[in-house]
Parts: sequence; structure tokens; C-alpha cells
Amino acid sequence: MEKVKSSRNRTIDLTVEEGREYLSRCITVNSAEESAANIINKTILGDTFEVMPLLPEKSVDLVIADPPYNLTKTFHGTTFAKRTAADYEEYTRTRLSLIYPLMKDTGSIYVCCDWETSLIVGRVLGEFFTIRSRITWQREKGRGASANWKNGLEDIWFATKSSHYTFNLDAVKIRKKVIAPYKVDGKPKDWDETEGGNYRNTCPSNFWDDITIPFWSMPENTAHPAQKSEKLFAKIMLASSNPADVVFDPFLGSGTTSVVAKKLGRNYIGVEANEQYCVWAEKRLEMADLDTNIQGYADGVFWERNTHAEQSAKTKKETDAHDQNSVQRNV
Repeated sequence: MEKVKSSRNRTIDLTVEEGREYLSRCITVNSAEESAANIINKTILGDTFEVMPLLPEKSVDLVIADPPYNLTKTFHGTTFAKRTAADYEEYTRTRLSLIYPLMKDTGSIYVCCDWETSLIVGRVLGEFFTIRSRITWQREKGRGASANWKNGLEDIWFATKSSHYTFNLDAVKIRKKVIAPYKVDGKPKDWDETEGGNYRNTCPSNFWDDITIPFWSMPENTAHPAQKSEKLFAKIMLASSNPADVVFDPFLGSGTTSVVAKKLGRNYIGVEANEQYCVWAEKRLEMADLDTNIQGYADGVFWERNTHAEQSAKTKKETDAHDQNSVQRNV
């Protein structure tokens, strides 16, 4: 019996056959001459290790790489098999050696990994780049383990090609509720007093506990088994790139990097070998034409988890005020 999805289930899971139109929007790259003119804002269907040598050197401002972790995992028809630590280290070294020449001298790179491969990734990344930080983010998804601590954290290594790089601190502030507001002469000290509550825009640390893993009722969710959230990559992109910069993802998956780049006014290049994931990526890119919202990012700041009501209330109030001003100007 065919399983029927709930009306609230917004998971993107159309098949390759159902998404032939989306697949046709992807391109293949067979030569370096061909790639230079046609790759911007495209999904490239192909093996990233074969495609990257054909891409133009020093053309990328930011790399977001989310490769397979060193786990045996099936990705809709293909399986990545767990390797020895030495083999995974060489796998990491090979892909970073291909990424390095694609980056501008002012470029930055972020590499996702789990706790088990984090030391490998950090060590090899340091052979090519200057390590700037290791971000640890909390992932609340998962059922736990029977004989170990539940893994609730993942790492993202941040590195740059040189000492000259982009980092937009003010673009990635986090809006937090002020529990014990402090006033000077009766006025708020470094926080804002609003009808919806008291808030402070704080500088981000390298521990992120405000990320929600995409789930079935979120419009960005797909059936990809290792999808990252738009909010996660939006933080990276706003911090380490500028509008119109080129963002490259060599393991595009279901398209989160490209979608976020499009929503934030960046250019993108994504490489993905799985036709199924290319279909979902192109479907999401089409959806981004109509909806540029990123859940958890509003009013130019990132919000803590479980604050959707506050975000919506603020957005509605600003919309109402804008409409009222428009009416007054037209009277």
C-alpha cells in the first residue's frame, strides 16, 4: 500500500522521472574552455574529482564543502564505504588539493565533518590553508545510542588562503532575549526594549546552538539523509562573502549552498554526481525565486531556536507600519 504524506509534510522527494525538467537544467563540463563561460549559477552534474580540474583557477571567493563523513552510508543508489583513517586522510588531501587552485587569494573555506574525522580534516586542511577556527554546532536530531553518549555535535573547520579575507561580523549577530536587563539612568544598556520583549544583538562565538536540522514540515526539507539547514550555511555565507561573490560547493547534495547563495545575492557553482539530488537542488532553486526567507534569519540578524512567533510578530508589525506610512503619504 502506498504511503500517503500528511498535508503538512513539505518534504521534497520527487523522483528523477518526475523531475526530468529540473535535471535538464543541470550542465556537464567536459573541458576547461567550456567551464569558464557557463558554470556561474549552475548545478554541474558529474564526479567532483573529475570536474574540479576543469574549473577556472582563482575564480571562487568562498568554498563550503560537506563531503561524505567516514561512515558507511547509502545516498539514494550510491554507497560511501567507511575507510581506514589513513585512507580517509588521503581522500581529504586529494579533494583539498583540487579545491585550493580554484580559490582566489582572498578566499575562505569551510569544511563540515563529524567528531571522528574532525582531527583528520583539521590536520590536512592546515597543510593547504591557514586555520582560523573550528566551529562546533549542536544538532538536536537523532535517537541516541544504547552503549555510548548520543552524538549531538558536529564540526565545521574555517580556514583562509591568505591573511586577507572577508569576515563580516555585523552580518552574523545573534538576537538573544535579555533575562536580567541592566539599565543606566533608566535607559537600556547595550540592549533594546521592545513591545515583544527585551533583546540584545550579540557577537557570534564558534559554538552554535541555534541550528535546527531540516524536518518534514519545513519547506527546505528534502529526503537527503545528511541535509544541512539553510540557516547554518547562511551564517557562513554572510560572514565570509559579499554580494555577487562566487560560492562553490563541490558536494552539493540537495542544493542548500546554491539555494542560500541565491537568496542572499551571491553567485554559486555546485557539483553533484547523483541525479536525484540534482533534481531536488533545481526544484529548491526554483522555489527560491518565490520565497527568499531563511528560517531563523530575520530583521538582518539570526534568532535563537523556538522564536518563530517573535520573528513573525516583528515582521508583521514592520509590514503594518510600512502600509500605514504608505496610506498617509497617499492621503
